Amino acid sequence: MVEHGKQLAIPAKVMPLDNAVFTEVEADELSCHGTPAHCAEHGQASLVLKDDQECSASHVHGNGPVEESNGCMPNRRIDEHGQIDFGHSLQLVLFSRQWGLAESLVALADHQLMLDYGLSVALDAIWFLRTEQDLQGLNHLIGKIVESGAKDFARAILRTSLLASCVVACQSKALTLGDSKEIIAQRLHDRLQDCPGGERLQIEAGAKVQKFIEWALQCIHLHRCSEDTECYKANCSTHQEVQFHLSAFKAFLDIAGDNLSGKIFTEAFDAACFPLTLFSTLFEPGWSSGSSAVAIQGLLSLLVEGGAENVNQCFLEASRFGSTELVRILLKIAHQNSLAVDVDLALVYASHYCKFETMACLVDEGHATSFLCPLVKASERGCLQVVQWFVNRHVSDIEMCLAVTTAASCGHFAVATYLLAHIPRHVLEALSPQILKAARGQGSGSFEGVSFLLRSNFLNDAAATYAVADSIATTSTMDIPQDLVDFLKEQWSQAAFAEGVEAGEDHFVNITRVLRRGASPIRLHDLPEPMALAIAYLPLYRACTSARGQLLPQRLRGELVEAVGRLGVPVNMENNRRDFLAVLEHYFPSFITGA
Repeated sequence: MVEHGKQLAIPAKVMPLDNAVFTEVEADELSCHGTPAHCAEHGQASLVLKDDQECSASHVHGNGPVEESNGCMPNRRIDEHGQIDFGHSLQLVLFSRQWGLAESLVALADHQLMLDYGLSVALDAIWFLRTEQDLQGLNHLIGKIVESGAKDFARAILRTSLLASCVVACQSKALTLGDSKEIIAQRLHDRLQDCPGGERLQIEAGAKVQKFIEWALQCIHLHRCSEDTECYKANCSTHQEVQFHLSAFKAFLDIAGDNLSGKIFTEAFDAACFPLTLFSTLFEPGWSSGSSAVAIQGLLSLLVEGGAENVNQCFLEASRFGSTELVRILLKIAHQNSLAVDVDLALVYASHYCKFETMACLVDEGHATSFLCPLVKASERGCLQVVQWFVNRHVSDIEMCLAVTTAASCGHFAVATYLLAHIPRHVLEALSPQILKAARGQGSGSFEGVSFLLRSNFLNDAAATYAVADSIATTSTMDIPQDLVDFLKEQWSQAAFAEGVEAGEDHFVNITRVLRRGASPIRLHDLPEPMALAIAYLPLYRACTSARGQLLPQRLRGELVEAVGRLGVPVNMENNRRDFLAVLEHYFPSFITGA
């Protein structure tokens, strides 16, 4: 703040006329950042261009004289470029808090557009108030502008809501104005990536919104350049100053009265939330409990009191983009105003985009309790990290069973394996027919999920796993798809095992005939026994070793059991695949098995 009687020089390099801070931003454009298609419908941004001349001015605090240079403070009647000069001059005066001079300048405005623009410029200064004197001066100035005929309250509140959000966002230590342009570009790209509309619409929407945000950040920069206190340069804002800001904004709302509709308050609420969805992932821990969060919470609360009806919509959007700090603030606003926000749906959005901090906030602070939908969605996508997060949050056994079938039917076997390890065996046994039925998938003939569960011995008991497959294969229940019954009957039933044994017997007979009656010049019967066995059973060995999982399909298992029996080794049906293959490897030449 400038002390009374002390001049504050504003260098030319800080205040170029062609700077974005003097750009006129139309109200309808400020409210169209919801989707690329909607934003693009408004066409190109309506920007008022400025002169190329630079200016510098020095002012004293209070109502004292002002030094003019290069036509920055014209003392003649405003010309055809009056709106530009008026807005520029008023902004320079507000930078140095010349409230009396600002009122005198308002008296020169002889056009409706000048007054409307002046109202927007005056509201910009709300978020940079420092003292009680500043508060009184600005309130009187805003009242004076309205008394003089300013009517465009909609544009003023949309513009100042966006600016206020950028102000509090820039008070995070992790975000500086220097690197904000690159951050904006990247965040807008991420933000618009999943929005509807073609690539051209997304590019147009991104460029337009980026102009808005850059305008706000440049406005913040120029206000800070006009300050001479280390506190302000250090990006600080005290709780008392926040109360000044909110008091001034409340005073404006009182002046506007019925001129602001619920629709305008809704759009202003959206404008205030938008920058925070871009930047809040950069906020340091505890930002939501500091003065910046108090300011944005107060602003949003006033907008809700005015009639904003999109708290839940903004809440869902903040959850989707992982804006955890904004989610916390909106939870508080919803609680204070007895508004309903869908925390369970927000959890679905946050989990879909792997926003783990936001997910924790929704569960711990928002008390979200419905884990089934996001867990199943994560299993469907094969997102193991999200699945692990929910399992660690103690989802129910039934919910994990549903997630297993989803992961298996979609081919995400790593996720299904992880879930199976966390489901008690008695639960799997009780639901095993339903699990296999659900793992079939939506399309006919899709049995990869069923095969995976059976091959992985999902009941952790070979006999029980084979038994449940056989029970479905031999069922006549109408609710079991016939193609699933046919598949299990062909590969996993006791009948399939018998067919495998029979096929093994036929194979042995054929091999014997070749050895005894074959006319091949190789004379197979003269080969060493290990070589003859390798020729006879190497295809079966390779088929068994290439099969994934712990268990073999019953048909293949029947062939393997019959082959082991032919070698004179007692067959124990409780032996697993590895035990049977070890018998074949024992009789094969070492170069075949790599031993």
